[in-house]
Amino acid sequence: MELRQLRYFLTVAEELHFGRAAERLHIVQSAVSQQLRRLERELDAELFTRSTRVVRLTEAGHRLLPYAREMLALQARAREAVDELRAEQSATVRLGTSSGLGARLDSVLTAFTRRTGHAQLELVTSSTEERLAQVRSGDLDAALLRGERTDPGLEFLPLWQDPLVAALPAGHELAARQTVELARLADLPLRLAARSRNPALHDLVMVSCRAAGYTPVLGPEFTNDQDTLAAIGHGRPSWTVFYAPHADQLPVPGVVFRPLSDPEPVMRTYLAVRSGPPRAALRALIEACYEAYETVDGAPT
Repeated sequence: MELRQLRYFLTVAEELHFGRAAERLHIVQSAVSQQLRRLERELDAELFTRSTRVVRLTEAGHRLLPYAREMLALQARAREAVDELRAEQSATVRLGTSSGLGARLDSVLTAFTRRTGHAQLELVTSSTEERLAQVRSGDLDAALLRGERTDPGLEFLPLWQDPLVAALPAGHELAARQTVELARLADLPLRLAARSRNPALHDLVMVSCRAAGYTPVLGPEFTNDQDTLAAIGHGRPSWTVFYAPHADQLPVPGVVFRPLSDPEPVMRTYLAVRSGPPRAALRALIEACYEAYETVDGAPT
């Protein structure tokens, strides 16, 4: 039993005329008759009584009619579902990002493109609070952010962790070390962004320094990468922190980047999304983020 045969059957049942049914189907009348004869042979039952003047449904035809309608309706819904999926997969996904993601973002973009070659990923950079507000409102589909959060209506999917590294003057004695214990930085002024600008990073650094046995001496505030690193490399000795993937992209004359230890400050990245089932393209982005989480360093971090 073919869907084409059921479509022909349903059209003739509605028209009760083979000629008009053929016109509706845009085929010749003989093709309609041929396919219906095949359907009747398969079912071993006549579906229509035919005469020169009238066409009527038989009892078998009446029994088949609701099932034919149901099967053709299911076919239409199946096609609509696939069409909707195709439309979703070709849609644009808007992702809020921040600076310093480095190779992590490259891995997300690569995995997303591989999973859905038709969808477009638009990157939007803004402050953490602006990104969260845009996810809540639907202006963004998702946002990458660092540090644990709670927010009604949003889900925070845990991704990778990145260690912090110290940016030091290349001529400082600590620059000769492969790893710098946090306690050794106690007397060196720390250039840190105000907590209002980046509470997660500010709190992580302060808590880590206290765990190392001191409260850091705060120097001039961290302004931007270029100016702060220039001041560290050529001004009075001081230090600051960067996420390791960001530091890898910042070769600056006069400045070296060194891993920290005792303790090692580590920051988790999350993907913020609205609660509820994601559409297909957003689901592909979530899967791409998990893939980046698992593969950038060769193993989960």
